[in-house]
Amino acid sequence: MAKHRILVVDDEEDLLELIEYNLAKEGYRVTCVGTGEDALREARANPPDLIVLDLLLPNVDGLEVCKLLKNDPRTKHVPIVMLTAKGDEADMVTGLELGADDYISKPFSPRVLTARIRAVLRRAQEPASPDATVQVHELLIHPGRHEVLAAGKPLSLTLTEFRLLHFLAQRPGWAFSRSQIVDAVKGDDYPVTERSVDVQVAGLRKKLGEFGDYIETVRGVGYRFKE
Repeated sequence: MAKHRILVVDDEEDLLELIEYNLAKEGYRVTCVGTGEDALREARANPPDLIVLDLLLPNVDGLEVCKLLKNDPRTKHVPIVMLTAKGDEADMVTGLELGADDYISKPFSPRVLTARIRAVLRRAQEPASPDATVQVHELLIHPGRHEVLAAGKPLSLTLTEFRLLHFLAQRPGWAFSRSQIVDAVKGDDYPVTERSVDVQVAGLRKKLGEFGDYIETVRGVGYRFKE
């Protein structure tokens, strides 16, 4: 079976060579470009299986590239892993809200980047059914029965708490902004707001007890479920 094709976008030539070497070593087919314009042209002409996208690019920056690709029917389903400068939290949040699937801050370990790419590709190819049972660590979540078992013991959760937990647990390790969480869990019966997400998470952690640390705070971004 052919390995996935990855498009890497960065204007640092040394970094491009490093990423290309490590991904090729893992068997991936790698295409490298140095500008946002080239990224758009290449992705639209031959959509890859995943894009590694630096946000700080000349002329057309990474956020604009992400926005344009996610609004294009030809490329909207291609997963994007963003490369961000350490501390660029606002850009990180914006990228996630535009549809990026994950991010990694520079400087980073090539092994970590490879692992994150592998995880994103795996999850993109095996989407979880909304009715499928989710088991992560000591938690077992039954969407159909609206039931959560923590180490075999049932938890009493509100509808919003259940939706929030189920949403995060389906993608361990993925960071989600508060607005993404709002979009995923809001319902006609409960007016979820970005501020109320923090309240819901606090209540959910309390009900999870010793397993409350499964829900991790990502500073400046939002929340993720522990891998």
